[in-house]
Amino acid sequence: MDTVVFKQNHVQPLEKITYERPSSLSDVHTHYCPGCTHGTAHRIVAEVLDELDIREDTILVSSVGCSVFSYNYFDVDACEAAHGRAPAMATGVKRVNPDKIVFTYQGDGDLASIGTAEIIHAAARGEKITVIFVNNAIYGMTGGQMAPTSLLGQKTTSSPFGRDAQLAGLPIHMAELLAQLPGTVYSVRRSLHDARHVLQAKKAIRTAFEAQIDGLGFSVVELLSSCPTNWGMTPNEALCWVEDQMVPFYPLGDYKVDERLQNRKGAKK
Repeated sequence: MDTVVFKQNHVQPLEKITYERPSSLSDVHTHYCPGCTHGTAHRIVAEVLDELDIREDTILVSSVGCSVFSYNYFDVDACEAAHGRAPAMATGVKRVNPDKIVFTYQGDGDLASIGTAEIIHAAARGEKITVIFVNNAIYGMTGGQMAPTSLLGQKTTSSPFGRDAQLAGLPIHMAELLAQLPGTVYSVRRSLHDARHVLQAKKAIRTAFEAQIDGLGFSVVELLSSCPTNWGMTPNEALCWVEDQMVPFYPLGDYKVDERLQNRKGAKK
């Protein structure tokens, strides 16, 4: 800590603020389990809203799942959608408020299962919204059931012997799938398992919002996340599992970056 010395020989600390709560993040306790990286995702989204100075113009559409109370945690205007319908609600909100920044915050059970139709068609239409997709490979809120993104062999409460492709099919790669649609201008996958990857995720989130600010089309950032409680692991073990098991199966990278975004700093890995 730096110090300032006065003539009276009194020494007084000179404070440097190195960490503070973003204005776009409410000063409340969250309901998330210890070690859950939803909190990390919330923080970097809030930091981006602050840095882009768009907080007062932003509208959140919350989804059903572990993040069902996200409207309590982001200090922005917000509404709650039915399960899986956040992209449909966001479409309506954006179309009647074209000057606002509209984003959804969704988990894998919400977006990649019951909400598959909504997310696919929002992207196909090129809706000018931003989607933050948190993939923890499990249904967290309802008790740890197998999700569309659960890995092969992964044990859950509804697949106690591990996910079997012959019974449940193969996991869905949403970032790659959405990248194929003509209305998508930005589709990437990042991870939250360590500090370096969190910084990369934040850059991607910024680019996704910039795509909307510029009116380019549909943007989505998939974030690989941990679920220590339902995975039956410690927080540190869960982060290691993301790195060792999820990242190899769900490769990190840019699956579609519109040429108009190519020169933006945040579009890079």
